[in-house]
Amino acid sequence: MQRLKIRHLTVYQFSGVVTLLPHRLLLRPREGHDVRIEASKLDISPAHRIKWHRDVFDNSVAVASFTETAQRLTIGSEVIIQHFEVAPLDFIVEDYAVHYPFEYLQEERVDLAPFQQPVYLDQQPAVRDWFNSLNLLRGTVETYVLLDRLNQIIAKEFKYVVREEAGVQPPEQTLAIRSGSCRDYATLFIETCRFLGLASRFVSGYSHVPELGAGGATTHAWAEVYLPGPGWKGFDPTAGELTGSRHIPVAVARHPEAVPPVAGSFVGPKGQIPVLTVDVQVTAL
Repeated sequence: MQRLKIRHLTVYQFSGVVTLLPHRLLLRPREGHDVRIEASKLDISPAHRIKWHRDVFDNSVAVASFTETAQRLTIGSEVIIQHFEVAPLDFIVEDYAVHYPFEYLQEERVDLAPFQQPVYLDQQPAVRDWFNSLNLLRGTVETYVLLDRLNQIIAKEFKYVVREEAGVQPPEQTLAIRSGSCRDYATLFIETCRFLGLASRFVSGYSHVPELGAGGATTHAWAEVYLPGPGWKGFDPTAGELTGSRHIPVAVARHPEAVPPVAGSFVGPKGQIPVLTVDVQVTAL
């Protein structure tokens, strides 16, 4: 087990005074058998009120409502977690799902159905044509091996870029330009899994990269696929690996654009474009 301190600072600097509308914050890691929260705090300016709730995916959501105008918005999150080591490959898939294709059990289909439906329905032909060109379904194929190969192909054959723009790049665009950010890679992986009939979902969180030095970390995105037996298993197509101890999930969603760390709006003079600064640090304690 390792204890980690996660610091996530978001700053919006406006050119003039604005009225801040409620902001939705997804900054608290998802607790489970591998992650436990020891302590957490939010440091937000200007004056505000906070309300917490759980959304439909059981993500922990904070909504900040502001009580005064401001020219600068600062949102600082600090969380201390216990992160338990989990062997990514230590799982057994149920016999009926070891080989692809398979069908989920009747009692699971209703719950999993939304995660099998593509978000970018009009782009399924492009996803289909790309997947078919990979020839991954020759002969008998194990389900995990199929997913692992797909994961590694995206990591190796596409160029990773840092995109500051909001939102997610549609799969067809990622396929056309052969590049994207982590959230674009995850989206392509998810939409391909859904084309195959496999339930999958988008995950946002943090990637702890100790080799970058003290505080080495980034916000990150990856995918999870529901495999009978182990349940939701994480695949990181940016690194071409199963998720493990360096991945810290914060939120999951069916739609890739549904879980940004900070989302909100403001009212102010026409033409206001705030300058955004984000700093993320994860430090071993």
